[in-house]
Amino acid sequence: MSSFWNHNITLSVFGESHGASIGVVIDNLPAGEYIDTEALRTFMARRAPGRDKTATPRFEADLPNIVSGVSRGYTTGTPLAAFIANTDTHSQDYSNLSTLARPGHADYTGALHYKGFNDVRGGGHFSGRLTAPLTFAGALCGQILERRAIYTGAHIQEIHGIRDKVFNPITISRDELNKLTHKHFPVIDNKKGDKMILDIDKAREAADSLGGVIECAVINVPAGIGEPIFEGLENSIAQLVFGIPAVKGLEFGAGFSVSKMLGSQNNDEFYVDEHGYVKTYTNNHGGILGGISSGMPIIFRAAIKPTPSIGREQQTVDMKNLTNEKLTVKGRHDPCIVPRAVPVVEAAANIAVLSHMLLYPNFK
Repeated sequence: MSSFWNHNITLSVFGESHGASIGVVIDNLPAGEYIDTEALRTFMARRAPGRDKTATPRFEADLPNIVSGVSRGYTTGTPLAAFIANTDTHSQDYSNLSTLARPGHADYTGALHYKGFNDVRGGGHFSGRLTAPLTFAGALCGQILERRAIYTGAHIQEIHGIRDKVFNPITISRDELNKLTHKHFPVIDNKKGDKMILDIDKAREAADSLGGVIECAVINVPAGIGEPIFEGLENSIAQLVFGIPAVKGLEFGAGFSVSKMLGSQNNDEFYVDEHGYVKTYTNNHGGILGGISSGMPIIFRAAIKPTPSIGREQQTVDMKNLTNEKLTVKGRHDPCIVPRAVPVVEAAANIAVLSHMLLYPNFK
């Protein structure tokens, strides 16, 4: 099933945007791991809607209700299930969408695939709302990783051509990542962040939307984690990141720019540091070679498309009558989904890395 992911850790995400609740079942988490519920809420709040004008005014507390798999604050090792209630739905805003396909959405393809029985309210199962349970799962995995001194962080690298500074691919500290997770608008250069916010506001006033790029880093992953060919660390990260509905592109390390390099420029030369660890002078490979971690920071970037729900009139079709129509999308929508997607990308990376770490001989 498309909502089911299995690689040592098993995830099953369920629900619709305007259903009673959404949620996730996680299996094969290690037993005896303490769950910091306050830290979970803080992580979830970074993704939650209704925080400011850069996001949808729909307000959801996104408080997960854990119903199994945790006892006395610790994981039991059995399937962990959590529900997140949908409390602020305006389903009437979608009353005209039973036959009209919204441009940029999965209404048309979903209707074909599910023979017209798909829930179109708020995007149904295709909605970005389903990233809340993914974020919850990734927050749990992140706590387990942090106890092994593995840390994940991300920032908004670009919105509509306005670019933030990028991570130093060689040296990224825990403090750098931690500062970003505590920022309301996660950028390295605050002045660039202010310009991004102004641009998002302009798009909102024009009944339009913006996209962007998120850069994510995972540090202190031991060398030797992962598998070649189809079970690579990159493969797992990519599969989970592409499970975020707005993601349309992904690159690791130097990414597409390697196509413009010579081999002598792209190759990351090795050396042994003063502590006896093998390192590379550069990190064009993004911390992964042959699907296996090299010990250098894992760095990747995800391209996020502009929010497809915009207030401008657009051309569409009536899927039932096969006629050309015009549509103005109603409802409450993000003028830019990028800021809220930052913790979701982190969560996806956490799940992928932990799933491979579980096979590490020294994992405790």
